Amino acid sequence: MTIPAERLDQIAHRFAELEARMASGTLEGDEFVKASRDYAELEPVAKVAAEVKAAREEIAELEDMLADPEMKAMAEEELVELRRRLPEAERELAIAMLPRDSADAKPAMLEIRAGTGGDEAALFAGDLYRMYERFAAEQGWKVEPVSMSPSEVGGFKEVVANVTGSGVFAKLKFESGIHRVQRVPETESGGRIHTSAATVAVLPEPDEVDVQIDATDLKIDTYRASGAGGQHVNTTDSAIRITHLPTGLVVTCQDGRSQHKNREKAMQVLRARLYEKSRDEAQGAEAEARKAMVGSGDRSERIRTYNFPQGRVTDHRIGLTLHKLPEIIAGPGLSELVDALIAEDEAKRLAAMTE
Repeated sequence: MTIPAERLDQIAHRFAELEARMASGTLEGDEFVKASRDYAELEPVAKVAAEVKAAREEIAELEDMLADPEMKAMAEEELVELRRRLPEAERELAIAMLPRDSADAKPAMLEIRAGTGGDEAALFAGDLYRMYERFAAEQGWKVEPVSMSPSEVGGFKEVVANVTGSGVFAKLKFESGIHRVQRVPETESGGRIHTSAATVAVLPEPDEVDVQIDATDLKIDTYRASGAGGQHVNTTDSAIRITHLPTGLVVTCQDGRSQHKNREKAMQVLRARLYEKSRDEAQGAEAEARKAMVGSGDRSERIRTYNFPQGRVTDHRIGLTLHKLPEIIAGPGLSELVDALIAEDEAKRLAAMTE
């Protein structure tokens, strides 16, 4: 995909303007925040655009040098390398210029629920949660549990956590869906392989200005927490249930000893779910296009199988199988899958733009 020279000049001009504004020292408050965000988004595009422009100009100069017998051999040698590099740089620029999901830079709400498979599904949900925790640590992100429902045998019936850091949603958004595991349960004396599943949902966490919630639309109930948490939790009405009346969405939180903290966390989850609902409605016309890419992010879609006996992980959306299950389930190895999913999505969106 060849980007017109005029477009390269526009990018350079816009970036120079932003640099001048940022260096002026006159920006304050919201104006400074917006300029900083624009600068961060445009900087990688401007860098690649400059490389493309420089390569094109150098090729033109070398082509002129071909007419000089003394310079021809050297020019031809350099042209081979430049003509090889230029298409790569132009493709990199085209990808950098693809429209970005406005939520990519946001933190995310990670929700994992045990699915079919009973106790084994709960154990697998715990494995997935620890995998994402360690992956997040590798990325320099912070994971803060919001709500946990432990299983009696270990793992979780359900766990909700807030993940903050740079580019969280952009990297985790393709993790939404059904994750399937095939392995011999620890409790299985016959050594038979069982298939269980857990559901993962990754929701972009909005700023308060992104979602306005009217207090009159909320029904808030307090009740006595149950399960692990200590005597104090179990003897006070600290648990919170919030019902959003217009949509029927219900969020509960009972992990903290403070009713106030539980209410804050429940509102955090509710805000994320309402934001995702509004995004889905806004993208209604694009729903089929999203499904044609790597995946819709629909939590009902089976996306990945973790086969322990064979030590392999298969992502069904892109047909990628890696015989690296221990590294992936340990966390750091997940990067290879995440990067492959992002690259496939970019390639398909780029192809769609050039059709």
